[in-house]
Amino acid sequence: LVLFYVAPFLGGIYYSLTDGSYKNAFVGLQNYVSVWNNPMFRLGLRNSMELSLICAPLTWALSFVVAALLNRIRPEGAFFRNSILMPYLMPSSAMLLIWLIMFDYGGVVNRLVVALGGERTAWLQGSALRVPIVLLFVWKNLGFAVVIWLSALQAIPEPLYEYATLEGAGFWKQAFRITLPLVVPSAFLIVILEWINAFKIFKEVYFIGGAYPEESVYTLQNYMNNMYAKLNYQNVTTAAYSFALIVFALFGALFLTQRALQRRFS
Repeated sequence: LVLFYVAPFLGGIYYSLTDGSYKNAFVGLQNYVSVWNNPMFRLGLRNSMELSLICAPLTWALSFVVAALLNRIRPEGAFFRNSILMPYLMPSSAMLLIWLIMFDYGGVVNRLVVALGGERTAWLQGSALRVPIVLLFVWKNLGFAVVIWLSALQAIPEPLYEYATLEGAGFWKQAFRITLPLVVPSAFLIVILEWINAFKIFKEVYFIGGAYPEESVYTLQNYMNNMYAKLNYQNVTTAAYSFALIVFALFGALFLTQRALQRRFS
């Protein structure tokens, strides 16, 4: 544990505070100031945050709706549950190839748009590239989130709903008094997992747009990959630790929110 995790972590912090010369002269926070003043770093950070704030909540909400529907048709829902999990198990390269064919200018999506009376869109260029990236993320990660939601919903004892119905509680009252309090831990687990997955969006962008994709999808991982290719290890480690601090702060806020909600419903 110390050799493979703690030592590299501490070594990376030290490396981000040096000038990268053969002497490894200590420069303090100079690298952090330099990175934060870099417009490409700020662009990548902003896009990574925006994509995560789109992809994670969208996957969270859609997966809950799908899980609630599948929970009502069990055991028949087992087939659909297994089917919806398939994209999560598919290789990313295969999924990206399918997506490129579908969203090509002459692909299935544009043909459908034209059939409905719309105009063709260059989905793989410009700001429109965000649409296939977001949809690909949702399609790939939806099934895993659905499985977690289903396990939480099916763990709720059925007699609780039966007793609430006898007491005159309607659908919404049962949802807020029974379902919601009991699925809060799973809900926050899904938020954290999907947020982490959204922060890791890189292969999709790199496969479609290369090392320097459109500005609308240029992520922090693109920036770090380009700095690594230039052997600028100080910028790579500095950007990584800067991003890690932001992520830890966000997850800390999520944890405090979860604790507050659990106290509210307990």
